[in-house]
Amino acid sequence: MMANPLTELFRDEQLLVVHKPAGLLVHRSPIDRHETEFALQYARALNGGEYVYPVHRLDRPTSGVLMFARNPEAAQTLGKAMMAGEVHKTYLAMVRGWPPEAGLIDHPLREEAVDRRLKDQAQPVKEARTRFRTLATTEIPVAIERYPTSRYALVELFPETGRKHQLRRHLKHINHPIIGDANHGRGRHNRYFAERFGEGRLMLAATRIVFPHPVSREPLDVQAPLEASFLKVLSVFPGFRYEAAKPGLQSGSEIAG
Repeated sequence: MMANPLTELFRDEQLLVVHKPAGLLVHRSPIDRHETEFALQYARALNGGEYVYPVHRLDRPTSGVLMFARNPEAAQTLGKAMMAGEVHKTYLAMVRGWPPEAGLIDHPLREEAVDRRLKDQAQPVKEARTRFRTLATTEIPVAIERYPTSRYALVELFPETGRKHQLRRHLKHINHPIIGDANHGRGRHNRYFAERFGEGRLMLAATRIVFPHPVSREPLDVQAPLEASFLKVLSVFPGFRYEAAKPGLQSGSEIAG
């Protein structure tokens, strides 16, 4: 096993919160049966070899904040807090085009089958909502599609529900797909940034999580720095510096669909 790729952000008797790098699975998956490295085993190593309990998921290509409980009671309490809407997450994404200044994407999503062999079977449709605000925009003098220049934006995302691949699917729905998204993005833009910066990472990072402590109920606010690979691509936004806003404070019009 390689050196531990997780960075500890917060720890107490109940919790272990870490930064997960892009490209690392949280736990075993039927989609990636050949993989042998998982955030779960590295978090266990940080926990002195004792078992930890994942509280939420973070997609493999997404970097950022990942929370584990250090005992079953804390895991159960945090799970209930998530169901009650008491856990608030913030993400940063780089997208194609210039979205509105702020808004709510209210677009139900069909559940995606965990096993790709079952993808053709009908899955239920569930409500899904994501709030966003646009932080910065840029226009580069490169013709990637049919225009002589190409526009991009940085958006902060505040998911109000937790559907699989919700952020990527919602941004595709409003025609502002995330750069580096192989499944829901635009291939020409993905290839341009992969070639320009030497890697084709998904430009999506979980930057902040705010939640009640499972024992004291005091609010905890844990933030994660952006990876170097993410910051490198952000050089297309001259002078931009990121400071995460607290979830739930933004407002904007609704984008339904």
